[in-house]
Amino acid sequence: MVKINTLHISPSLVNASCAWASELEQLTALYDSPFTGAVTTRTATLEGFQEDASHTVIPVAFAFITRAHACHHRKVAFTKSTVSTINSYGYSPHPLSQYISWARELLRRPSPAGQPKKPFILSITSSDPAKLRVMVQTIQRLRTELGDADAPSSSIAIELNTSCPNIPNSPPTGYAFPSLVPLLSILKEEHAKDPSLTIGLKLPPFVYRDQFVAVIDGIKNLCLAPDASATCPFAFFTCTNTLGNSLLFDEQSTRPAPSSEATLDTSPSPFAVPTGLGGVAGDALHALALGNVYTFAQLLRDPSNAFLRDTVIIGVGGVTSKAACDRMRRAGAAVVGCATLLGKEGVTAFEIIADGQRE
Repeated sequence: MVKINTLHISPSLVNASCAWASELEQLTALYDSPFTGAVTTRTATLEGFQEDASHTVIPVAFAFITRAHACHHRKVAFTKSTVSTINSYGYSPHPLSQYISWARELLRRPSPAGQPKKPFILSITSSDPAKLRVMVQTIQRLRTELGDADAPSSSIAIELNTSCPNIPNSPPTGYAFPSLVPLLSILKEEHAKDPSLTIGLKLPPFVYRDQFVAVIDGIKNLCLAPDASATCPFAFFTCTNTLGNSLLFDEQSTRPAPSSEATLDTSPSPFAVPTGLGGVAGDALHALALGNVYTFAQLLRDPSNAFLRDTVIIGVGGVTSKAACDRMRRAGAAVVGCATLLGKEGVTAFEIIADGQRE
């Protein structure tokens, strides 16, 4: 079991926030799997993200196709040669309130025999500090309803997504960390009111050391300010999101077979996704993701960053096998997450990663 502030995750394997954690059917399958220790929702905004043809997606894993997704155009493509994807989807079309409702429904449902209830990580985002405060306070009302603050372990955590590369005119704020300060200040204030609230940051893939140091220094300036509470509010880093501005041509990708329920975009395109550029994930991202996890793990262990000594890394990126999962742990991840293999195999992905063995 891994403890992240008040969150207990066992086994230490989770899904990453992704399109395959969008709907109730998908969240239910993730929640019921004995191989997941927590369920992460697709990133939500306060009102819901307005999708268009460049952002919608259906899963390629036929076992994981839901009726709600079947009418959408495909905006994620799997490569032929590796378990890699490129996608052009954005945030969830469902508002935060929908995920709160679904989390409440699943947490109140009797657990399968022998299985403890597992926590939800509600992935959220906003560029407006006032809206972010409303989102956090709404989540806190759910936690109050569930008795989270007084429970031995929490049922709900928050992940602030700073890193989606597919939002037009809205570059990932994680690459310009000072721009995040107004949002992080809101999280710090809400955590000071209730230290049992577990908060994490989903970060973009960084490519040189100064970018990692900027994250640590930005949090240090926030946490060590004269008015700061005794504990750092950021209990985990999710490393890493997809790598944007990536391109795959159509002949490099696979296509799902036509479905009687699905209306796929059949207009000719030379690219794997109609937008051309998108975020790459899976095997193609694995080496960079390992480097991100390793670098943050080294920085978190540095004595000068003792204020972050309890911060945990959730390693994400190219976890498509047990060997890849083991590499993530060797790099410094306490919890490992996956999305690409989930899209390809459905919840069986976690059994594949665990090699059929529960922790």
